[in-house]
Amino acid sequence: MGKFHTAIQDSHKAFIEKQKMFFVASAPLGADTHINLSPKGMDSFRVLSPELVAYLDVIGSGNETSAHLLENGRITFMFCAFDGPPNILRLYGKGRTVLPGDNEWAGLSAHFTLPLATRQIIVADIHKVQTSCGYSVPLYGYKGERDHADKWAERKGAEGLEQYKKEKNRVSIDGLKSALY
Repeated sequence: MGKFHTAIQDSHKAFIEKQKMFFVASAPLGADTHINLSPKGMDSFRVLSPELVAYLDVIGSGNETSAHLLENGRITFMFCAFDGPPNILRLYGKGRTVLPGDNEWAGLSAHFTLPLATRQIIVADIHKVQTSCGYSVPLYGYKGERDHADKWAERKGAEGLEQYKKEKNRVSIDGLKSALY
């Protein structure tokens, strides 16, 4: 079952900062709706305090997390050790979307390098932290970040990115409105 904590410990923060990838999961409440699980990278995750985290979210083909957070706030983050000693760390919390122009944006965005494809910042209040063994997680070697999102955003340009968000990021696959609605 693992070990539980009510807040992020210093050792957890150090582990998080070493990871090149994490996963974020969210889900609407309906029994016939879809759970979302997305991998993230790009040095986009920050521990802001023992009970508060944020990640920089770039424009993608959907905006499920934002829609799910508007409906119920539930969010889970998972970090796996793909090198070094085995470890899995999960953060359970209640999240919200912060958009450019929101009052919190300036303070939060200062924690990140903002790529052209920046869409929003997801912020979560963490109420439970779980560690588990990770013995069956395979070992992988980090080769670097992909530049596809940056190149795609440059080709689209600012106006094209805004249009793309209007077409693809306003509603979840289950019809829930995102913060961009």
